[in-house]
Amino acid sequence: MMFAHNFDSAKLANIMKDITLSLTREVSQSYHSHLDILAVIGACYTVRKGLNLLTGCFSFIKHQVFSRLFSNTNTILKYGEWAVVTGGSDGIGKAYAEELASHGVNIILLGRSIEKLQAVSESISASYGVKTRFIVADLSKGPEVFPSIKEGLKDVDVGILVNNAGVLNDYPACFTEIPEEKSLEIINVNIAAAVMMVHIVLPGMLQRKRGAIINVGSATCANPVPMVAVYASSKAFLDSFTRALQYEYASQGIFIQSLIPFFVVTKMVGYAEVLTKKNLLVLGPKEYAHGAVRTIGVSQRTAGHWSHCMQMSIFFRMPEYLWVRMWMYINRKCRTDYLSKAQHCKEK
Repeated sequence: MMFAHNFDSAKLANIMKDITLSLTREVSQSYHSHLDILAVIGACYTVRKGLNLLTGCFSFIKHQVFSRLFSNTNTILKYGEWAVVTGGSDGIGKAYAEELASHGVNIILLGRSIEKLQAVSESISASYGVKTRFIVADLSKGPEVFPSIKEGLKDVDVGILVNNAGVLNDYPACFTEIPEEKSLEIINVNIAAAVMMVHIVLPGMLQRKRGAIINVGSATCANPVPMVAVYASSKAFLDSFTRALQYEYASQGIFIQSLIPFFVVTKMVGYAEVLTKKNLLVLGPKEYAHGAVRTIGVSQRTAGHWSHCMQMSIFFRMPEYLWVRMWMYINRKCRTDYLSKAQHCKEK
């Protein structure tokens, strides 16, 4: 009995040893197999990032270098003799109109102030020797203004439409702090007016089989932006709307561009003192328009100026939670500074 017990113990020990060795070999093989899989995944990820970098570099060179080397007056004029610029009496709109006029394009300005429109119209005509017109229209009023705009443009060969008119909060604030009227104004100008202006000019462009539509959006279209929620959402709509139109009409000779600027020194961002001073990141309207016009016919979705394109390549790849935290910091600071300044002025 003792012999049998010793035999069974020895046999059991050998079996356990064999099982252990077998498991060790399988684990070792599996480990190396998993390492191979991870190596392949890592290689694919590295290649993907490398291709993205190369694509980004090529895109930057194409849109910002080639556009400067080969953009000329003929490129702009091929779309037609007249350009319509909404919000053209100030800021980016005015600078964009002047830049187009420098290429020999006749200009029609849309805005709400007859005095400003007349002054800018006369200035452009005198400076660049082109024909100019203007249409007084308050785009915040909604549908009632568009029949008169359509009538004013019915006999015009509109080659370029620049949907530049835009409305922003008076200062960054949470949604319930913004008056209903302001939210409706943002929607009417940033969304409804842009859509209706395309309705007015696009049929004529399709008949002539040429034309360019530039919808001026904002970098806030990339992700949610707290404290300017309605404005940022309206620009996200405009970006999506523009890109959809590209797919619909690019094959019919119509160039449609989503222009996505970052900060430009205009009255719209006058609530923030830091945004009223030009630097490498915050551009003046003329500087921005000079670069943006050269992307017409080149890039369907662009930040316009090389400085803003660099910002776009960085910030549009930012994780959403970092993007939101960045904007929360910026907008809270701007809100605090604005209210503090307003209170100081009130006390005086």
